[in-house]
Amino acid sequence: MMMYNAPLDDMRFALNHVVDLPGVTSAIGKEDSISPDLVDAILEEAGKLATGVIATTNRDGDVSGARRNDDGTVTTPPGFADAYKAMAEGGWTAMDAEEEFGGQAMPMVVSSMVNEIWQSSNMAFALCHLLTQGQIYALQKAASPEQQAVFIPPMVEGRWTGTMNLTEPQAGTDLAAIRTKAVREDDHYRITGQKIYITYGEHDMAENIVHLVLARTPDAPAGVKGISVFIVPKFLVNEDGSLGERNDVHCVSLEKKLGIKGSPTAVLAYGESGGAIGYLVGEENKGLEIMFGMMNHARFAVGLQGLAVSERAYQQALYYAHDRKQGTPLGREDGDTIIHHPDVLRLLATMKSEITAMRALAALGGGALDLAHADPDQEDRAALLIPIIKGWLTERSLGLTSQAVQVHGGMGFIEDTGIAQHYRDARILPI
Repeated sequence: MMMYNAPLDDMRFALNHVVDLPGVTSAIGKEDSISPDLVDAILEEAGKLATGVIATTNRDGDVSGARRNDDGTVTTPPGFADAYKAMAEGGWTAMDAEEEFGGQAMPMVVSSMVNEIWQSSNMAFALCHLLTQGQIYALQKAASPEQQAVFIPPMVEGRWTGTMNLTEPQAGTDLAAIRTKAVREDDHYRITGQKIYITYGEHDMAENIVHLVLARTPDAPAGVKGISVFIVPKFLVNEDGSLGERNDVHCVSLEKKLGIKGSPTAVLAYGESGGAIGYLVGEENKGLEIMFGMMNHARFAVGLQGLAVSERAYQQALYYAHDRKQGTPLGREDGDTIIHHPDVLRLLATMKSEITAMRALAALGGGALDLAHADPDQEDRAALLIPIIKGWLTERSLGLTSQAVQVHGGMGFIEDTGIAQHYRDARILPI
């Protein structure tokens, strides 16, 4: 089974010939700090970490999966914790955050290429970073300065991670039906309820987990207008920034899934012993507005996953086609590999062309988000592109990973080849 290699030349082409990286950095006032040489170095180093560390955990993560222990703790697959530590030590968890919180404020058009690398190397693993980035983005926009100072820097440093807690058993995607309660008590709230489908809701890769939880106060209006959002840390934080006592939130089970098996998808119970302590973000009943404020960021990130898993599947199919001998290709010699069969070439060429187009569109989307961040008048372009990126890239990932299985023939249906994992992993993305 071949190992993933970041498609650096393809990424450089997208940055320099599709999106005009110098033009974007100039427009957002970063032409002096973000040079082409720096971007090249970033991509090179990200590729090394992905190939040498993160990608090596992908297959084992799918086979062993995350495991909930009897005490409610969760053990991630072998190598996951070490890989996240390596990301943190290399400063990769700080790329997107603002400089005032210890981040690098890297343009989205650049960080998106790096995020593609992480997602290609191991999508189940990289989900932890993706969710943490999303929470940092939300807190930068909506949290109080005091909350930002406490919760953002440790996530930027990679010592803590973040989650999003929206879904409940009876609600599904209907957020108007959520029942989790938040009752005010002095300077905080007591949170009680249950959340499901919480990606990395419990794990062993960080010192603390910061949950962003949707809940209702007792006198909240009915429907989506009565939703508030709260910070609920796994461990409470002392005034000096050290970790205090365990909060009243616990993992009661992990979901058994079709794909991304290395990622622990938790069912979390809040308030089984009196109520978890939570801190209101923004104003009461404004939670949905805060969550929608980060929706473009989240949609873009999921679209990138579609590109990433397609690239990983393509690389594996290409390697297999160069290695596998089956029949005599038309106009070739006996013993030539299946890469010379016209239909295999058709499949691979189709995959490559679509992936190139997907990356180009993602680069344009990243550039549009950067321009919109610097100039609100540019928001309409980003608002147009991001849903297309999310929709098209994720839908096509199903077709492209299926084509990668087809290149393998019957062996693609056998788990030992590893190609079926990408097909299974991709299925979550359009959902």
